[in-house]
Amino acid sequence: MKLIRFGTFKKESPGLLDSHGVRRDCSALVSDYNADFFAGGGLETLRALNPDSLPEVPADARWGAPVARPGKVICIGLNYRDHAAESGMEVPKEPVVFFKAPNTVVGPYDEVLIPRGGEQADWEVELGVVIGAEARYLASRADAWRCIAGYCISNDVSERNFQLHRGGQWVKGKSCDTFNPLGPWLATPEEITDVNNLNMTLDVNGQRMQTGNTKTMVFPVDLVVHYLSQFMTLEPGDLITTGTPPGVGLGQKPPRFLKRGDTMELIIDGLGRQRQTCGQA
Repeated sequence: MKLIRFGTFKKESPGLLDSHGVRRDCSALVSDYNADFFAGGGLETLRALNPDSLPEVPADARWGAPVARPGKVICIGLNYRDHAAESGMEVPKEPVVFFKAPNTVVGPYDEVLIPRGGEQADWEVELGVVIGAEARYLASRADAWRCIAGYCISNDVSERNFQLHRGGQWVKGKSCDTFNPLGPWLATPEEITDVNNLNMTLDVNGQRMQTGNTKTMVFPVDLVVHYLSQFMTLEPGDLITTGTPPGVGLGQKPPRFLKRGDTMELIIDGLGRQRQTCGQA
């Protein structure tokens, strides 16, 4: 299945994509794609449906993030060897973990706002993993798969000056409003043949900046979920962003950062395409 949400920001309704890529409204059956939905067997309810029987979503309805506001947004840093190299950092021996504020999550086509005082806003195409069942002290990597609700595109937008030069802790550069466009859909695991082998790209103003594949991640998806469960309880609806391949603005020579009016376009195999234009906060 491919889960979508639509409508006004913070008032989105849940839906599905049918076999023709048409958005369908399932709000009469489930209230939202949130922690209660995933924990309460909501995916099984939807699997029993024929999406073609549901009402169509108006074509002009806004695309929302495919899940409701997560309880946690957990990020894995330096998870691609070549991105670590362009950042001038060593490949980590264990996953580098940090957080973004949950209210950074917006729709896949929403405007990205460069924050006040920000001068180094940067792009990062990433695979997003949404947790579907509680994961706590998982015994093995194999156990991780049963805890995953699905996958989506995440743009881990970052303000590098805030991140690297304003106190030495990354969260400030990661948590500005609109800094996590998500979607356009959440693909459930059966939609993706091999999540550890997905091509991904990101363009800025039509110029290819990032090209990568999840097979080059230092720590693959199942390892990340298992690892995190040893330190914190992962709850249904939590979002994990799994790192970015090389080509970020900070790694350009000279560095290149986003400005008002710039556009970003992101693609990951099987997870669709998202596009944002930059504005000013």
